[in-house]
Amino acid sequence: MKIYKIIASCLLALLMVSCFEDETSIANPSVLSEITIQEGSIKKEYNIQKNETLTISPITSQSNVEKPLKYTWEIDLKVYSDEKDFVYYGDKLGTYNCRFIVENEDGKTYFPFKLNVNSPYEEGITILSTDDEGRPALSFMQTPANVEEVGTFTTEELLTLNNGDIYFANNPSDMLHSDATLFISCKGGGATNDIPAIYYLNEKTFVVENMFTIPEYPTFKPTKILMPSSTLGYILPFSILSEDGKMYNFSVTNAAVEPSQKFAYTYSQATHLDDGGGRYAMVVWDKDKQALANLYNGGYGPYYFGPKRHLSRLDDDFDENNFFGSQGLDFLTMVSVRATNEQIKLDGYEVIVISKKGKMHYKSIIESTFWGTDDSNNYVMLIDKPKPTLISFSAPPIDENTPCIASKTYLSMFFAQGNKVRKWNYTTSQQITSATTHLTVGSASAVITGFEMSADQKITYVAFYEPGQAGKNGSVWSFDTDKGTVLNKWENVCYKPVKMIYKNK
Repeated sequence: MKIYKIIASCLLALLMVSCFEDETSIANPSVLSEITIQEGSIKKEYNIQKNETLTISPITSQSNVEKPLKYTWEIDLKVYSDEKDFVYYGDKLGTYNCRFIVENEDGKTYFPFKLNVNSPYEEGITILSTDDEGRPALSFMQTPANVEEVGTFTTEELLTLNNGDIYFANNPSDMLHSDATLFISCKGGGATNDIPAIYYLNEKTFVVENMFTIPEYPTFKPTKILMPSSTLGYILPFSILSEDGKMYNFSVTNAAVEPSQKFAYTYSQATHLDDGGGRYAMVVWDKDKQALANLYNGGYGPYYFGPKRHLSRLDDDFDENNFFGSQGLDFLTMVSVRATNEQIKLDGYEVIVISKKGKMHYKSIIESTFWGTDDSNNYVMLIDKPKPTLISFSAPPIDENTPCIASKTYLSMFFAQGNKVRKWNYTTSQQITSATTHLTVGSASAVITGFEMSADQKITYVAFYEPGQAGKNGSVWSFDTDKGTVLNKWENVCYKPVKMIYKNK
């Protein structure tokens, strides 16, 4: 038995040796060629902005014989391309799981990676402008992640870039950021006799998600969208002011406007909105009644400011002789005071009301209204001094359409006069006619059209245009709010600026 086992083992060994020798005796032996993707030629994660193009050029090698290669690029498990290079245009925001596959006849090699298409309009300065023909344009400067860097405005016109198939009405008039929507109003008219329109843009893509025109009211030309930065909790319609001073209700969900019944008179273009801390108060100047009217918490009012208490027009003791007009305080303009979050917690929101005889500075402090109580428990309007300081103006340098901005931190109001930024200390007895020139921008013919301020109020942005220039004749400068020192200049980044805002996330 043992002899048979030994003989069988020897025969098996001889057979194996014979097979190996036969295989290696072939003239062109088959050699495996493994594929390697060079380290660093593809990253594990890519970040691009919307409307940017990403190109990846991987470098591959084979361990032995160079054999034909096949390439496959997948996005979310779907084949995207079979080219060697990956070329992707980021037209939609999102995060995508991608994979590069390279193969030959011997096998495959995989490389997974992540692609993020981010919003290029996340947070930063946003400018609505109009060219010489009245066509609207949108410009944006992203806030750099590194605070030491200086932002750069996009070079392309963003309404057209993101909405190539949409025609926008002439004469843009206002822009407002509320919730996740950027609202833009256009008065229409012009050479093409456009119908007034309201546009709803996605805040991160600037793509129009909704819009409507208003042909049923011939005199309606929207100039100001009056609604809070968040509409959550408010079910009543908001307001839109027309060029003729008439107020219209604005239903955001129904995308419609109609003449306002609460605000039934004619109003100044200078308005004040207080929408902090879950409240919404609006103050307007009633030109017919010559008085300030207040509507708050999404529908209460309007109530009129007076020395006795807040009255509606329907009250029996409503006396028109108790308001501004009867006191000779001819209204000029109204300016909301910018405050930090901490200042708002301490003092609420403030508004400066300027009349032809002087200034009246009011504070919002109780129950989201502009009212408090005196020692006799009567409702009175609270001011920053026992009596407002009245100063006679022989030639007021401002009116309801003058670009203005005010800072709580520096107790200063800035207003435009041609190409000059003038600074007025609104808490002192300084006459506004003697306001100092804080900064001069552009050429002698430049015209300032708007201001914006950083959250900490240390930086103020001023937008202006050069009437004699063709093309993009609009620019933005930033300056130290306190000192007036120019910090940065962005020249020819837009057309004539209509509205400049700092769009938050």
